Order: sequence, then C-alpha cells, then structure tokens
Amino acid sequence: MTRAAKNCLVLDGREVKLRLQAERVTSKTPVHVDWFRFTVPLRRSPAPSVDRLFPMKPDPLANVWESDYRMGQINQILSMLPDCDFEASAQAWELAETVAGAIGPDFGVAVEMRKGHDFYRHRWSIERNSVECGWVGFLSSDAGAKRSGQNATIHVNLHGAACTFAAPGWRDRLADIVEAREGVVTRCDLALDFFDGLPGGLDGIVAEYKSGACDVYGKRPKSNCVGDWLNGVERSLYIGSKAAGKQTNVYEKGHQLFGVESGSKWLRIELRYGNKLRVLPVDMLRNPSAYFAGASEWHRLALLKAGSDAPPEVIMTKSRLAIETVQAEVGRNVRWASNTAGPTLAAAFQYLSEDDFLQLVTNKQLPGRLQKFSKSELNTAFAKAFQGVQR
Repeated sequence: MTRAAKNCLVLDGREVKLRLQAERVTSKTPVHVDWFRFTVPLRRSPAPSVDRLFPMKPDPLANVWESDYRMGQINQILSMLPDCDFEASAQAWELAETVAGAIGPDFGVAVEMRKGHDFYRHRWSIERNSVECGWVGFLSSDAGAKRSGQNATIHVNLHGAACTFAAPGWRDRLADIVEAREGVVTRCDLALDFFDGLPGGLDGIVAEYKSGACDVYGKRPKSNCVGDWLNGVERSLYIGSKAAGKQTNVYEKGHQLFGVESGSKWLRIELRYGNKLRVLPVDMLRNPSAYFAGASEWHRLALLKAGSDAPPEVIMTKSRLAIETVQAEVGRNVRWASNTAGPTLAAAFQYLSEDDFLQLVTNKQLPGRLQKFSKSELNTAFAKAFQGVQR
C-alpha cells in the first residue's frame, strides 16, 4: 500500500483542526462527536392472504379449473416480488441516502454494494470525495447466535472523518433520524480537544490517575499505556475498558496529525461509550458536553478546563439502572403509604382487633409495578425507602 506523503498528512491535519475549531464556535460546545453507530429494525410487512390478493374467481363459463387459475395468478405475482435480500438492500440504501443527506452535501452513497463488515454480509458505503467515511450494513454473515439479531437490523457506522467534516447541525438531524426509526445507539465517541495542550500534559494526567482522580464509585478503572513512553512522544493512555463499554483514551493528537517533529501540544481526551452494559441515549448527539461531564468527576473537571460547565448526565450500567429502578418504585409506594394511606391504616390499627387488622393487610398481591422485582431486591429497597420517609 502506498503511504501518503508527510506534507499531505500535515495539510490534512490542519484542515481537521480548522474544522474542529469552527464546529466548536457554531455548536457552542467544546465536545465533538467523533464516532457514531446505531441500528434500526428491518421493516417487514406481514404477507397478505391469498384470498385478499386474489379475490376474483374465473368465469364459470370458461373451461378453467379454479385451482389452476389461482395457482397461475400466484406464480405470476411471486415472479414479480423482490427476494428478501433485495428488500433489505433497498431499505439499507434508502437509509444510507438519508444519513448522507443529514450529515451534509459533501457526502453520498457509493454506486455499488460492497462486502460487509462486523458480521454484516453486505454494506453500502457513505463517501466523501470518493473515500469511505461510513457504511450501512445489512443481513448477517454469521451462522451463529448473532444471525437472527443481525438479520433483523440495519446498522449505520459513521467514522471520525464523517463526523469531522459534517455540515453544521448534523448531530440534531441525525438524532431525529435515529428517533424516527426507533434506532438503538451502539457506540458514541465524545472528544474534548485542548489544541494548545494542558498544564502538565499527559504526564500530569497520569499523576491524576495514580492519585485516584479518575476513580468511579470508589473503584480504580483499568489503565493501559500505548506508544513511545520512554521518549515521551506519540503516547496514549487508556482508562477503563472497551469490554465494560466505557473507555477514555487520552492521547497526543498533534503528534498523530503533524508528526513528532512539529512539537504540537494538542492533547485529546476521547471518551468512548458502547452499549454492552449501558443503554445509550440519542440525546448524546444533541448534548455531548453533558454526557462527557457525566462520565466521572474527572471528566467534569476536564470539561471545566475547556471553559464549559455543562450539567452532568450520567449513563448508568444496566445493573445499576435496575437498582435505581426498584428503589424508585418502592420509594413511590412507601411515600404513598405514608402520606395518603397512612391515616387510614393508623385508624384501622387503633380500632380493629389484631386478627382483623392482620386480615386487612396480609395475603394481598404486590402492586403491579413491584411484581417484576425479586424478594431480596424489595427487602433492601423497602428498608432504604422507609429510612428516607422517617427523616
């Protein structure tokens, strides 16, 4: 493969920097969405009945058996229907055209279908200047457990180049498309650039990590160092893990784009969210700074250094989300029992016999909103909710 000349890479790097700086001004947020992936369900219409497709009967005077007539009509119609591959490819192409139009007039869809990626059998490429910067995949190439799920979805993957060179307002337009098609966000990268560097540089961030500044809920996330750390160039510090669905890469972006000899101090903090353990909201597109700040206290403070004080929006793991959900439901029930039903229960306890009172409050079904939780979850949640009511 022929490598691009160094001066071409520098020119491209300058254009990237100018684009990012311009986006920061027009969007009024320092956080840039640098990668975005989502899936939408493949639309399938129920097959109409034969009686509805072919309601007419042959002329009783004609010398044609009704069964032969109906079979001939069915074969003629079926010969004109597209197969399932064509149906999926048509939907994927239409979605690719819609997404390309949303990210800007410089983008288009390649004229021919290509081999797919990430276990999708086929893809339509989204291009800028005849270079792929995104793709829309459809139909599964996997014979395993993923097959049925992938056959039921169309997947959109927008690379960093698409996000960087997209037209102003693209995030809002894309968010509307995802919502309108009941899409599921599977990846969103949020990048915070310090074009002139940070005091202490990457070494200072390493010191912050070691001091516990990056801890979340009292736990130290995993770390990994990549690059030429002995000479202090082209370095990346990974905090968190891709498997857990939340990983931050702090790296010397200026070295990547302009070369080590440039002496560029440009530092990027790139927060990468995946949907393996989390439900990623579409609003990450509309308000990226808030979700960057919500990753941890360290991320919020980094955002402050860039001059933004966005209210943090936290994306909880599914297990923690379940805990919060049972607590909220039980808390609502305990508050209702205390504030609304409390006086009636107090009167019943005072004036009924012990047996009658126990008959009143026992052998009752749980409220419908609590029936989905386990006994241990409810024990913990009720104890905590009751303590909150007593304060």
